[in-house]
Amino acid sequence: MTISILIPAHNEEKSIRATVESCLRQTRAPDEIIVVNDGSTDRTAEILNSFVGQIKIITIPIATGNKSHAQQYGLRFVTTDFFASTDGDTILDKHFVERALLNFKNPNVHAVVGYVRSMKYNWLTACRSFEYVIGQNIYKLAQSYIDYIVVIPGAAGAFRTETFKKYITFDHDTITEDLDFTYCFHKNRLQMSYDRKMIVHTQDPMTLSAYANQLRRWYAGGWQNLIKHRSVIYHRFNSAMELSLVYTECVIFALVIFLLPFISLSSFLLFLVSYFILASILCLYAGIKERRWDMIFVPFTYFFIMYVNSYLFLEQMVKELFLRKKNLYWFTPERTNV
Repeated sequence: MTISILIPAHNEEKSIRATVESCLRQTRAPDEIIVVNDGSTDRTAEILNSFVGQIKIITIPIATGNKSHAQQYGLRFVTTDFFASTDGDTILDKHFVERALLNFKNPNVHAVVGYVRSMKYNWLTACRSFEYVIGQNIYKLAQSYIDYIVVIPGAAGAFRTETFKKYITFDHDTITEDLDFTYCFHKNRLQMSYDRKMIVHTQDPMTLSAYANQLRRWYAGGWQNLIKHRSVIYHRFNSAMELSLVYTECVIFALVIFLLPFISLSSFLLFLVSYFILASILCLYAGIKERRWDMIFVPFTYFFIMYVNSYLFLEQMVKELFLRKKNLYWFTPERTNV
C-alpha cells in the first residue's frame, strides 16, 4: 500500500520546516510528501527548497486565496493508493502514517479520522485543548458508534485516493472544506474509521482576535455546509439525529446563557454553579488524558470563552441562515515558531 502526505502552505515560514520534518520522521515512511506552495511571499519557498530530493514541491505563483484550491491543485500530483491531508502549521505524530495504513487494511474503509491535539502556549490554547479532549473523546467517539462522524479534521484525515477523486474532491463554495467533503462521504455512504492514535499537534489561536476570527470561519462554514448538504439529513436516521442534536443543542445553549439572567437570576446562578462543577470534573479528566495540568485552571476562564463561542455561533447563524451574507473570506491565522 502506497501513501502520500498532501500539505497546502501559504506563508508558513514559522512552522513549515517542523511540519515537513515530522513527515520525514514517520515510523512508516510516506511514499511521497507533496507540499503546495500557494503563492507564499515570505521564506516558505526558501525553506521548502532545503528539502529538495526528499519532498515534491508544487508552486502556485499567485495565491489562490483558499486552502481548498491549493489542495485540489495538489491532488492532481498524488499517485499513491492513499493520501493524508494536513496543514502547514501541524506536527504529525511519528506513528501517523502507520496508523492510517493499519485502518486501510479494511477494504471497506475509505477515510480515516485522526485525533487533533493543541500545542501548549497560553490560557486560550488550554481552553481549546479542553474542547478538543471533550469533543474527540466523548462527542466524536459517540458519533463513530452511530456511524455519523460530523467532520474529518482537515489537519488529520487520510483517504483512499481513487475514492476521493471519483466521489469527493475539494469544493470551493464553502469556507470549511473539511466539513464539506465529510458531508460528501456521508452522501455516498462511504465508511470511515476513527482512530484516536492517529495523532497530530496543531497551532491554535493565541490571541482573542485570532480566536474569534477562526470561530467565525468554523461557524460560518458549518451553516454554509448545512444549507448546501441539507438533503443528507433525510438520508438516514443517524444523520438526522446527530445533526439535529449538534445544531439544536448549540442554539438552545447560546440562547439560554444570554436570556436566563433576565428571566430568573436565581436559576442563572444555579446554572453557573452547576456548569462550573461539571467543567471542573471534565477539566480534571482532560488534564489526566493529555497530561496537561494547566487545564485544571480552565474552568475559571472557560465561562468567558463559553460566552464568546455562543455569541459568535449566533452571529454567524444570523448572517448565513437569515441574512444570507455568505462569507468566503479565508482567515489567515497567526503563526508562531515551532
